[in-house]
Amino acid sequence: MKHLIFLAVGMLMFANTFAQQALWGGETIVSPEIHENNTVTFRIRAPKAVKVEVVGDFLESPGVAQLKEGENGVWEYTTPKPLASELYSYAFFVDDLRMNDPANMLINRDVSTVSNIFIVPGDPGDLYSVNNIPHGTVAHRWYDSPTLKEQRRITIYTPPGYENNEQKYPVFYLLHGSGGDEEAWITLGRTVQIMDNLIAQGKAKPMIVVMPNGHTQNVAAVGASSRNYRPAMGGGPREAVASMEDSFGDIIKFVEGNYRVKKDKENRAIAGLSMGGMHSAAISAQYPKTFNYIGVFSAPPIASMMARSESERSKYAEEFVKKLELQQKNGFKLYWIACGDTDFLYQGVKDSLKKMDEIGFNYTYRESGEGHIWKNWRIYLSEFVPMLFK
Repeated sequence: MKHLIFLAVGMLMFANTFAQQALWGGETIVSPEIHENNTVTFRIRAPKAVKVEVVGDFLESPGVAQLKEGENGVWEYTTPKPLASELYSYAFFVDDLRMNDPANMLINRDVSTVSNIFIVPGDPGDLYSVNNIPHGTVAHRWYDSPTLKEQRRITIYTPPGYENNEQKYPVFYLLHGSGGDEEAWITLGRTVQIMDNLIAQGKAKPMIVVMPNGHTQNVAAVGASSRNYRPAMGGGPREAVASMEDSFGDIIKFVEGNYRVKKDKENRAIAGLSMGGMHSAAISAQYPKTFNYIGVFSAPPIASMMARSESERSKYAEEFVKKLELQQKNGFKLYWIACGDTDFLYQGVKDSLKKMDEIGFNYTYRESGEGHIWKNWRIYLSEFVPMLFK
């Protein structure tokens, strides 16, 4: 019996020692290290590697930099000049094998690609950071969608203090693009941090932000669904029984039945990026007396994802223009369109604006630099939110 006890104790001590070595063993490597002048150093220990590279959106073309090997097999690269304040993504290639930075636990998933992130302080980086201010609450909820005949997952942000009062709040419905799901805006978009900071600064009214899964083929993000599938652009593992537009009433019903919200047009907003921008335009047109604030980020407002030919596209565009005319007649406070000047959808946006001008549709257009990227969408969100519910 004593031998068994000693054996058990010995195994436990070995396991603990092994765990501690995994957690604390070896040289401490700081990566990325953001210096006071906003240059950044990346490090990784790879003593047997022949070549180590870093790739990321902080790099100018061609978007790859070589690390140099130093002492103890630690490879290092420091940006030659300070980086502008922003949230950046990166990864390492060690002998052509892509891997994340083992010294950095901050990661994001964009479609099926997982990358490390870091934030350079300043403007707008501070807006994307967690600061010492009151914080809102994020909940992943499941709601019933009779239209889609299933339970679906949704992400909901409630502002600081929601749980401790009886106040009713306006609602902002925020939709992702074709590569996203109900987690995209809170991870890649930094919606929670942006909302907390804008509310704390008095630049935005406290509001509830609702982030649904815009793919009617999927009930939830990968890992949160019972369906076994890999994330991919444009959908999931089954045929949808209805469209996002037709099923959106189920989302509104759930939110207004489970949260303290103001249930009128003046206190509802909707916006989205790319596919979600087209959804926002289509949903606000299909429910013309529902939303007072509409945001279309990096997407042509007059477009159809269903069109298979130019004649079909023209037909859908004509039908949509009639809906816009009705939407204009019913009135709204803000229809805000934003796009980068190198976005692959830029020309489609400009064509839509021309058509909207022809019918006298009232919109506000914001053009930025760069393309179809989260950097732009975070900026658009931080500019759109302060205009809501005024």
